[in-house]
Amino acid sequence: MEQSQGYQIVVVGAGIVGAAAATALGRDGHKVLLIGKDWREPDRIVGELLQPGGLEALRELGLDHCVEGIDSIRTYGYAVYRNGKYVQLKYPPKNGVDEPWGAAFHHGRFIMNLRNEARNQENVTCVAATVNSLINDEETGDVIGVSCTSKGTEGEYYAPLTLVADGCFSKFRKDYVNKDVIVKSHFVGLILNDCELPFPSHGHVILANPSPILLYQIATHDTRILIDIPGKLPSTVNNDMTAYLKEFVCPQLPKSLRDSFLIAVDAQKPRSMPCQWLPPSPHKQPGMILLGDANNMRHPLTGGGMTVAFWDVVHLVKLFRKHTETELSDTAVVARVMKRHAVMRKPLAGVINTLAQALYALFAAGDHPYLRVLQEACFAYFELGGICISTPVSLLAGMRPEPMTLFLHFFAVAFLGLWRTFSNSNIFEFPQALLTCFMALYTACVVFLPVMYAEIM
Repeated sequence: MEQSQGYQIVVVGAGIVGAAAATALGRDGHKVLLIGKDWREPDRIVGELLQPGGLEALRELGLDHCVEGIDSIRTYGYAVYRNGKYVQLKYPPKNGVDEPWGAAFHHGRFIMNLRNEARNQENVTCVAATVNSLINDEETGDVIGVSCTSKGTEGEYYAPLTLVADGCFSKFRKDYVNKDVIVKSHFVGLILNDCELPFPSHGHVILANPSPILLYQIATHDTRILIDIPGKLPSTVNNDMTAYLKEFVCPQLPKSLRDSFLIAVDAQKPRSMPCQWLPPSPHKQPGMILLGDANNMRHPLTGGGMTVAFWDVVHLVKLFRKHTETELSDTAVVARVMKRHAVMRKPLAGVINTLAQALYALFAAGDHPYLRVLQEACFAYFELGGICISTPVSLLAGMRPEPMTLFLHFFAVAFLGLWRTFSNSNIFEFPQALLTCFMALYTACVVFLPVMYAEIM
């Protein structure tokens, strides 16, 4: 592999963030090198649902056509199932669009469309290689390039700026981020064939015990099911996982889904992914920018990860357009750009990430008495309809980047839970109800406020 110094930007990672960023920056005239370890079509169980807000970001980047031609399914909202009852949560109208929609698809097909766009850019060079390390200037410590291995041959690429977007299992994160990745559960995924969902073209959330189950159609004949399992996963070696899925999970599904589920359990090997949370970290390393899951993750319950990622790219590209190539070679200028980027991303990223963590806490209440109060209140809140559906769903969908609106609605749910506790208690139960209300409100604060502070403040 030859050494090269002819690039203006090196992008590490050819996933959704890396491919989208390389394409957009290449179109703007930057000479970009996009490095990916494996350019074959990936096969993952997450990253398969793009919210309407994420599609809007793709339109800003001129990449919205990448959800087409891959047998994708339009989604118009959610259906939440609890104790035999459904409540439908449709995306509300916005900007004259009566029925905003998201898209669900096989992750690998979408990735390949994004990569093909990058390959077709005159200013983007795509290389299959493993990035072993970032190269630092011996005097300043600035990142000035990357060291790679391709087909057994080592080489180096140099550029004034390196974008690291190597995903949730980033090998470089630990060197530049001092926050720990928090994992409380795993998603176990299967594909149900020719399964008819109760609400077509909707994501489905099953409020099971101890934690939620997601379903959404990702192709004409394929429906993804993701079972959240807290703590340690049952073993797949001695059939503990199979027994868990059949005996514990299946009875909690709506009856119309059980046959398809049991067939999938018998026919497929369950696959798992950790559900991770990592609050964002400020830009500190001159010459290098962390993007996407390498720097910020949230529980995948709400399907908001790609929305956050694409808007991060949109903001970065717009900020870069305000500076010349010479200015972007100046680490002080890039530092100022990234400070502005952090401010621009906070409203939307903060809302989506906080909502993901808070909703997961409520939906994974298990036997926790006060979280169950909040979970029941959340479902009852949705049953009220009107703005009790339209506003929370627009927040989840990335259509309303309004942290204070999220704060007000979350605590409206909490106070509805307090009211329900009192209204269902008689005078003799008043002392216990008062204690329950106090603890439920305290629990709501513990669930919500630390996450919102970490994401937004």
